[in-house]
This record gives sequence, C-alpha cells and structure tokens, in this order.
Amino acid sequence: MPLLPTDKMKSFILGTGSALPVRILTNAELETMVETSDEWISTRTGIKSRHISGAGEETSKLAGRAAAKALEMAGLTPLDLDLILVGTISSEMSMPSCACLVQKDLGAKNAFAYDLNAACCGFLYGLDMADSYLCRRPEMKIMLIGAETLSSRVDWQDRNTCVLFGDGAGACVVSGAAPGSGMLASKLHADGNLYKLLYMDSARGMNPALANARNQGAFIKMSGRDVFKYAVRTMAGSVKEVLAQTGIKKDEIKMIIPHQANRRIINSLLEHLAIPAEKAYVNMTKYGNTSAASIPIALDEANRKGLLEPGDILLLCAFGGGFTWGAAVIRW
Repeated sequence: MPLLPTDKMKSFILGTGSALPVRILTNAELETMVETSDEWISTRTGIKSRHISGAGEETSKLAGRAAAKALEMAGLTPLDLDLILVGTISSEMSMPSCACLVQKDLGAKNAFAYDLNAACCGFLYGLDMADSYLCRRPEMKIMLIGAETLSSRVDWQDRNTCVLFGDGAGACVVSGAAPGSGMLASKLHADGNLYKLLYMDSARGMNPALANARNQGAFIKMSGRDVFKYAVRTMAGSVKEVLAQTGIKKDEIKMIIPHQANRRIINSLLEHLAIPAEKAYVNMTKYGNTSAASIPIALDEANRKGLLEPGDILLLCAFGGGFTWGAAVIRW
C-alpha cells in the first residue's frame, strides 16, 4: 500500500564526516597581521583560532575528505551514491561545480552533482533539498556537504572580517527512513533586500559594459551590527516556526546546533528562545565561522563524541548572506 501524503519518507542521516586544514591560525598570530587583539576578538566573537588552508587543501579536496569519512561511517562506497550536493560560496572554480570535482575525486560515477549557494545556510538549504528528493525516491543515497575555504574570500587588511572566518568541510550521507525518523520539519527564508549587510562580489568580468565600479574584489563585506540584529531575530523566528510545525516542545530538544558565527549571537538566540545554554553545541572557539560547513562540522563532532543517541531531537538553525535563514528539526 502506498504511503499517505502525511506518511512521507524522511531524510535520515546514515553517516557524518568532517575535514579541516592542517594550519591553525591563532588570535595571537592575527595580532601581528592586522590591528586587532586576542582580547578584542575573544570578547566580541568567542573565537580563539581558525584553520587556514594550504596547498592541496582546496574546497573540493576538503569536501572529498569529509565525504569519505561519512561514507565509511555509513558503510557505503562512492558507487552507492546517487547525488552529491555541496553548499559552498568558495569553490576553487566557478565551473565545474565543487560537487563535480568531489564526484571525480571519489570515483562516484553513478551520482549526479551540483552546488548550492545559500551562504552560511547552504547546509540547511541542502538538507531540505535532499529531503525533497527522498520523499519521491527514498532509496536514494545522497552525499550532502558544506565546504568552504573562506581564507581565500576575506580581505586580510579588514580586521572586522578577517578575524571571523575559517576553512573546513562537513558531510552527511542521507537516505530515506520510515516516518517519525529523520528530518521532521524545516523552514527556510530569504530576503534579497538585505544583501548589502553581508555580501561578496564576484571576480571582475571581462565585459566593460558590465563593470561594477563598487567591486573592489571577491571578498566578504559585512555590516556587523546589522547582521547581529537580523541574525538573532530571523533565526529565532524560524525556530519557532519549525517547533510549531512539529508540535515539539523546547524541553524535548536534546541539542541545538546553530550556525557557528559569533558566540554573542548564539547567546542572544538562546536567551530569546529561553533554551538553556548547555543544550547548544558550540565549537567556533576552535574553528571560527566556516559558513556552510559550520553546522555539519559541529554535527560530526557531536556524533563522534557519542553525544547523540537514536531518538534524540536535534534543532539546527542558520543565517547567512542573501539574506538567507532557516531552521530544521531532526529525530536522530
């Protein structure tokens, strides 16, 4: 008997993985590079260090390493994959996609592949996309990756942004599961009217008629105070929406894994939602803001530490340039 619409299969995470560059850049080292201090960075962001890519650690290479670990945990091979989906704003190439490069490196010849650009919400948008595929074809095996090398996308003379970002990749193998498991609900939003608060120009084009005099280079530009205000408000709103959709109470949440952008943003979010601080998984102290990679890196860490058990309710939320934001509820 076919499933009723209310009994749709859900996306279930079979395995997780992450990968980080070897080099660690501390706040103390940043003090020698730009006018800043460990105290200034730590008190305003909660970040103490971040990983910075070197030779052979391009976005696709980090993504492939994270994917291989996720496959190993899931007990699958690259040939089992039907789709590779990468959330990124910092692939080393515009074409082909980062996902196609990962497909090549893994030897996942049965998978189609593409990238998704939703900035720091890339993983959440990708999870929602995977869930949509799996409602129709629950047997699919989808590799969902968030991967960034933002060290190549910051102005290292801008102390307001270069201290925030780091490089890394996180991955999940997702497939169909029986109703009641996996992703229970998601709610995504965007508002292009707010793009000037957090944006990144492309490389300068070769057509003079399309030249943008404002474009000073393909690096991140941000209005920090405004981003803070909108980040807390929008994430809190999307969290309330997904909890209302599922009927799940806040005290049923085992763990909240927010986008790892700024400790003060996370603290304000938790206060706004009246969720105890101990329920939040926070690792930005070590990694900084890794954009689309931040949630899957944190998820893999929590998973490998044995902090997640079957049946646990997880709450994921993020915001990013675009402006994009959203939340998802998962039963582990």
